[in-house]
Amino acid sequence: MKIIGVSLLLSGSVIALSVGIDLFQGTKVLQALYNALSPFRVMEVAELFVLFSLLFFFFAESLYLVLKKRQQKQ
Repeated sequence: MKIIGVSLLLSGSVIALSVGIDLFQGTKVLQALYNALSPFRVMEVAELFVLFSLLFFFFAESLYLVLKKRQQKQ
């Protein structure tokens, strides 16, 4: 759970920093959010497959470790 929390915190911080820099440069809020999320909009099918498979393996391993710890406690 800590790994997932830290990962979400870091990604949120990086996106907030990116949006903050864009706002400091004078862009509007919607354009700043679009700039922060635009790399995911131009991905090819193969790149999206790799991204989602890596995310799946990350969450599957985290779930496996949580279930393993619960079984060891019993």
